[in-house]
Amino acid sequence: MGNLVANDGLSGFVILVWLGINGFLFVHFYMAFLVDRWLYTRVLLGHALSWARAPAACLNFNCLLILLPVCRNLLSLLRGSIQCCSRTAARQLDRNLTFHKLVAYMIAFHTAVHIIAHLFNFEFFMDAQLNRSVDLLPFVLSEIGNEDNASFLNPIRSNETSPTIVMFTTIAGLTGVAITLALILIITSSMEVIRRSYFEVFWFTHHLFIIFFIGLVFHGYGRIVRGQTPLSLQSNDPKACADHFRDWGKNESGCAVPVFAGNPPGTWQWVVGPMILYVCERLVRIYRSHQKVVITKVVMHPSKTLELQMKKKGFNMEVGQYVFIQCPSVSRLEWHPFTLTSAPEEDYFSAHIRIVGDWTQALYEACGGDKPEQQEAWKLPKMAIDGPFGTASEDVFRYDVVMLVGAGIGVTPFASILKSVWYKHIQNNQDVFTKKIYFYWLCPETQAFEWFADLLQSLERQMADKDMADFLSYNIYLTRWKETEAAHFRVHHEAENDPITGLKQKTLYGKPNWDNEFTNIAAKHPKSKVGVFLCGPPQLGKSLEKQCLSHSEAEVKFIFNKENF
Repeated sequence: MGNLVANDGLSGFVILVWLGINGFLFVHFYMAFLVDRWLYTRVLLGHALSWARAPAACLNFNCLLILLPVCRNLLSLLRGSIQCCSRTAARQLDRNLTFHKLVAYMIAFHTAVHIIAHLFNFEFFMDAQLNRSVDLLPFVLSEIGNEDNASFLNPIRSNETSPTIVMFTTIAGLTGVAITLALILIITSSMEVIRRSYFEVFWFTHHLFIIFFIGLVFHGYGRIVRGQTPLSLQSNDPKACADHFRDWGKNESGCAVPVFAGNPPGTWQWVVGPMILYVCERLVRIYRSHQKVVITKVVMHPSKTLELQMKKKGFNMEVGQYVFIQCPSVSRLEWHPFTLTSAPEEDYFSAHIRIVGDWTQALYEACGGDKPEQQEAWKLPKMAIDGPFGTASEDVFRYDVVMLVGAGIGVTPFASILKSVWYKHIQNNQDVFTKKIYFYWLCPETQAFEWFADLLQSLERQMADKDMADFLSYNIYLTRWKETEAAHFRVHHEAENDPITGLKQKTLYGKPNWDNEFTNIAAKHPKSKVGVFLCGPPQLGKSLEKQCLSHSEAEVKFIFNKENF
């Protein structure tokens, strides 16, 4: 139970509060449209009126939230401010994209309810015009406002039109269509298969949020949904006058013809604050992107991984942070995130970029990766850097014991950590609480080990020279292999160094038994707080998080931290 609270307690509380606010807003605004002011509107629309307005209120609230998790500079500022007080609170900021997705799903849900309700509303509006009888209250209400500059209740002013025509000839209709199309494109292009295979599609369609927010702000300006004005309620009490609609306007009836008006647009009041914050965020990014970046070294690793070592005035980083990189000669619009693999103690910052798509391939060629000779410095492309931005890995040195789990290229944040560990011990840094690091690296192919094995070999030698071999325990797993490779491994298995990595620690084959690993660590480090850091696929994350929770009976406490992968 303790591990569950430590790992997910605050996240669960935040989600419950968020759901609670959504529920409160829905119920409150549903009931708000059941009062007398809206009685005549409900004569036309029934409860579809409340079913349209309640999700609209929830949409306003969630659109207020949707931009905040992607204000990276704001989150970095908050993280730096609160991590000194509460690591648990700071760790929640690392789940910003998860919350961003949850809010997006909630927006999609309320949008669907809002649209369905309004489709019924327009059908009811149309039916009121088609059933033309002065003995029917819906028709009488629909006829109000036929005079010039008179207020109306039914936006469909004739039985010769259709809801479709009204939809494309009113502010509410046009903006509603634009909002819906933008939202559909944004959500469908955000699916993982598209995001990973066609990142440019995801990136460009996500910027349709500009159209979404512009349409959202102006959506209510048409005031399509109308209720009785407060002044009209004094001369026409709906409860008393609804049954005497044939005598409206006659002196002896005491019931004047009702006057209707829509609520003033209020969406802008919800979203103007986050929109200003996001504009400031983008201005900061633009300023940073114009600062000069110098590529000091380009390394082409055999596994088709490009290493860029760069310098930038005033650039300060922490372990495990990431930056957004733009190469104007490849694309002036695209920015891509990459984890920093250098240590804060080094006089440069570096990123390892795996060549997997059009943009990375173009960058690879721009840096001379497809040429046999070394690219001259003046021929290297100009780069723009935005960041660095904080991640969960910044907290790695705050734990007594640390488990680092990387999968494939997901090992990059741990390159920075392992380098920094070495520098801190050389410098006898007293701020490091970490006494033991367990490092796990899972790779599907032998080529993936090549660029990182050099760093591990160096650390292995240096730790042995300093008599610190027990400080770092690393386990490298090859999860897939060919028969020819297996034969080679068997022949060289007895060699002093591993045939794949060149390390004294031999490569393991298959996948780790995480239950055994966690049990052994818990037994070796009783009454310790173990930080578990993962950069890998969601399936592995679920498995590790389950292990953190299932070992709650032990005295050791496992704290799960996940990088965005």
